Amino acid sequence: MPDRRAIVNPVKGKKPPETGRFAIIAATETDLRLLARLAEPPVVEQRKLYMSSLQVHANDQQRFTLVGPLVGAPYAAMIVESLGVWGVQKILFVGWCGAVSRRVKAGDIIVPDSAMVDEGTSGHYCDPSCRVALPSRPLVHQARKALQHHGAEFHDGAVWTTDAIFRETVEKVKHYQAKGALAVEMELSAILTVAGFREMEAAGILVVSDDLSDYQWRPGFKTPAFKSARESACQAALTMIRC
Repeated sequence: MPDRRAIVNPVKGKKPPETGRFAIIAATETDLRLLARLAEPPVVEQRKLYMSSLQVHANDQQRFTLVGPLVGAPYAAMIVESLGVWGVQKILFVGWCGAVSRRVKAGDIIVPDSAMVDEGTSGHYCDPSCRVALPSRPLVHQARKALQHHGAEFHDGAVWTTDAIFRETVEKVKHYQAKGALAVEMELSAILTVAGFREMEAAGILVVSDDLSDYQWRPGFKTPAFKSARESACQAALTMIRC
């Protein structure tokens, strides 16, 4: 068996943040601000984490962490590694994605039940031949229940995680359509793989921001449906902390 011990490992540091057990990772700055605005417990600690912001929210009943923004699988892995060494045990990723299936459109919400690996980070944490990353089933169940609590409709299914946003070719889209992917994004499979490697739970809620299902790009970032779905996703994420 190969020696899988790493030379460089995540460290707590001299003054690690008191993160709590649950962290929400927001892919975008706009969702990070929205989560912070909707959160009931106040910010009790804030610091930089690499190129992101880390906010600890706490009161007598709750303590949790918000982190973001981030982009891409390698950077997502760094964030998960740091959160893990500080004591986070559950991670929910709130991100945006592009529709691949014609069943979804901008403003829809997806709760992924798997993420197809088309990025280079996951292979460093699992067998390189592994092509699918799986979320925590209990967290997926909680995400569904939380969205239902807020009256939000959503899709269940697989997503495709890629490293290269500008290399989503017609051939690739057709390939992942044939495999049943609902949408494409850039972080989730790595988040799930790293979390599994570190014995953490992780899941995601994705909001469809654009559409390439018919091999033309149609942005939906400014639609009222997209704005409403983002708010529902963030409300559901915060509801999960209370479960």
